[in-house]
Amino acid sequence: MIISILVFILSIIPSVLIIKKLRDRKKDDTSYLKGCTETTKKGVISIFPIVGISALFALTLRILQMTVLTSVNTIFIKLIYTFVVLAFSEELVKYFMLKAVLKKKYNAFTWADVTAFMIIIGTTFGLVEDIPYAIGASPIVMLIRGFTIGHAGYGFVMGWFYGKGLYENKKRYRIIAFVVPFMLHGIYDFSLSEEFLAINDNLAIVGLALAVLDIILLVFLIRFFKHSKNHDKYNVSLI
Repeated sequence: MIISILVFILSIIPSVLIIKKLRDRKKDDTSYLKGCTETTKKGVISIFPIVGISALFALTLRILQMTVLTSVNTIFIKLIYTFVVLAFSEELVKYFMLKAVLKKKYNAFTWADVTAFMIIIGTTFGLVEDIPYAIGASPIVMLIRGFTIGHAGYGFVMGWFYGKGLYENKKRYRIIAFVVPFMLHGIYDFSLSEEFLAINDNLAIVGLALAVLDIILLVFLIRFFKHSKNHDKYNVSLI
């Protein structure tokens, strides 16, 4: 029990550091810090609408499975479950949590700020989500979840494209901001399902590849904030 608690604490350190580093990037900007605090709160409370929407989707899927989808292969049902019940509901809520923070005041923030806010929402939600997942999980699983930080990577993609959409005033980038993280999230969850792995043991490489992609996204995240300081487009107020 003690070992599990210690491993869990170790596993959340990367997420906590990401949130802290993003807050510290503009220590003297009161508006930005308020935005960070608001997005942290949004990341925590997002668990409630996500649970509600997921439960509604799961119930709908169950009803369909007992009626019109009775003869459908279980792998197709799992595909719907991972993409709709899990990935779609989570990314949708996080997307609208960002919109709620930026509403009527996004012009005070920059492209880099918007990206940071979305990462904070995703990372905070991931921390809350990790708590129930940690119950009964092996130390290895906890460490893998803690150090790949998929929600931070998906948050980076969503925030970057959303910020680009605001910067260039092009709606298509804000649509991409939702679609790409949703697809990555859905594919990742589906690739880890028993139904998918039952097709062929070699398919485990898909989940591994996507876990590596999560780490790569973290590298891009770090590089973005390091280099954004030298690019005016990432630091001008969005209008």
